[in-house]
Formats: sequence, C-alpha cells, structure tokens
Amino acid sequence: MNIEKGKTIKYIREKRKASQESKDNLKNFTRIKKAILDALKENGEMTIPQLAEKLNMASYEIVYFLMSLLKYGFIETAGLDDRDEYYYYKLKGNGQN
Repeated sequence: MNIEKGKTIKYIREKRKASQESKDNLKNFTRIKKAILDALKENGEMTIPQLAEKLNMASYEIVYFLMSLLKYGFIETAGLDDRDEYYYYKLKGNGQN
C-alpha cells in the first residue's frame, strides 16, 4: 500500500466502514436536532411538553435530544414555568454551535 502523507483519515475510512445502522442513527439525530432548533427559533422559549406536542414525539425522546443539545451548547435553559414543573429551553446565541 502506497502511503501518502496527511491521508490518515482516508485510510481509516477505507479500512473501517461505518455500519448502515450508525449512518441511519446519525441521519435521524440530525433530522430531529434540526426540528427542535427550528421550533425553538420559531417560538422562542419552549418546555419539553410543548416541544413533544409540536413535534409529535414522546416526552422521553425530547428529553434525550434536548440534553444532547444542551451538552454541546446549542441550547440553554431559560427559567421555570409558572408552576415550577418544567424548564423553558431556548437557543443559545444563534443555535449554531
């Protein structure tokens, strides 16, 4: 095998192919991430139940994606609702971490 300088990633990709399941999971995550960010951009601050209703998803799924977006700095908390049950979430900066 002829080795080219600076082509390590190319060789790793050739040897280690990502499974179709991994590719599908990444596509699904990206699609849902975009839907959540778009909903927050459109509506400003939203709670988990509001997002679940708007996106027609289960609350536990919304929690998973919100916590990922929170961890990587796409969103931030914006306080509690009137009954102190749910946090409001909003875009952090422009939502483009």
